[in-house]
Amino acid sequence: MRTEQRLNYAYNIAPVIEIDNDTKMIFFGDVHRGDNSMSDEFAHNQNIYYFALKHYLEHGYSYVEVGDGDELWEHASFRHIRSAHSDVFCLLREFHNKNKFMLLFGNHNMEIKNTHFVEANLYEYEDEFYDEKNSLFPNIQIYESLLLRYKPTGQEFLVVHGHQGDMMNDQLWRISMLSLRYFWRYMHIIGFKNPASPAKNRIKRHKIESVFSKWIEKKRVSIICGHTHRPKFPHKGNCGYFNTGCCIHPRCITGIEIRDGQIMLVDWRIRPKENGELKISKKNIRGPEPIAAFLCGKD
Repeated sequence: MRTEQRLNYAYNIAPVIEIDNDTKMIFFGDVHRGDNSMSDEFAHNQNIYYFALKHYLEHGYSYVEVGDGDELWEHASFRHIRSAHSDVFCLLREFHNKNKFMLLFGNHNMEIKNTHFVEANLYEYEDEFYDEKNSLFPNIQIYESLLLRYKPTGQEFLVVHGHQGDMMNDQLWRISMLSLRYFWRYMHIIGFKNPASPAKNRIKRHKIESVFSKWIEKKRVSIICGHTHRPKFPHKGNCGYFNTGCCIHPRCITGIEIRDGQIMLVDWRIRPKENGELKISKKNIRGPEPIAAFLCGKD
């Protein structure tokens, strides 16, 4: 199925979320939470991610996880992932309890499309310390896409993971999953890159960005996505392609933030202060720019 068809489908099924100048949202994608083993690329950024999430929770943000939150290709058991990063999941549960957590599936956590998987793994978990079941994300809804509609201008932002139409990561995702779980996972540890992954393949990444940009130009709808792991922020003046980047960069996590009627690309990392003390802090990589600055032109 072509990317244009998949994006049209995602647009048509997306629940509409009205946003305005009081809306506060943070979009992180490609977190790839693992089991804290050698292949868990998220582990080295867990403290940065936790600190950032806590900041957004305390300041009343809604959190949208733009796919690939959990690395279910490499690690078959979600239970081990939740146990390895239990403090992170406690924070996510607080977002969920406040109705401020929206979870999209990506190719690496396609399993959460399955209602039975969600009920068995995400609704509750086994607390090994107290030997009892506790709620995690009861009755959580899983989305392929969301459609943000900015009330002052009517402009729209389609939120998807970004694997739509990428054949090896969409229609043939099970084949890619098995090759990663039983081969590339181990090759990655010793330095080899998986050519099927757009995050590791520059040509594949550029192709995806180009095809998405053509859909944006044709549909007159901006896109917020992940998948390629490369943060992107368009030039103001027209609708465009926003990419959250990922949370497994060697030294930082990146995301898209909306607040006060503005949108920006942010970077959280450990930075040294003048006295040499290390501190986790946020920096705007691009923006903030008014949301209205990306109003799509009309024919």
